[in-house]
Amino acid sequence: QLQLVESGGGLVQPGGSLRLSCAASGYTLDYYAIGWFRQAPGKEREGVSCISVSGGMRNYAVSAQGRFTISRDNAKNMVYLQMNSLKPEDTAIYYCAAVRRNLCSVYDTFTYWGQGTQVTVSS
Repeated sequence: QLQLVESGGGLVQPGGSLRLSCAASGYTLDYYAIGWFRQAPGKEREGVSCISVSGGMRNYAVSAQGRFTISRDNAKNMVYLQMNSLKPEDTAIYYCAAVRRNLCSVYDTFTYWGQGTQVTVSS
């Protein structure tokens, strides 16, 4: 079974950057589109970005456009989320998730989920 583990979260000042990583094990990511999601305290989980199997198609939520970049390295079974110009409202637990399909949307239903990594943006 595919297992996902996020890392790279932490405390950062507004305007700063973080790079989140999602490591997959148990199965190759070659057949899975990958998404990043986040959930802030008291709020519903929301989709941030997703990337197709080949990496050729990437989707972003409006809140992430222009600031976040999703990428993947299938040879390493890794997916990344580079987050720049971070704002306090980006504070949340960030999750990566996988779905066995070629293309994706942040509105899709994803099958496998990691445990999450905390991102806190505060001065």
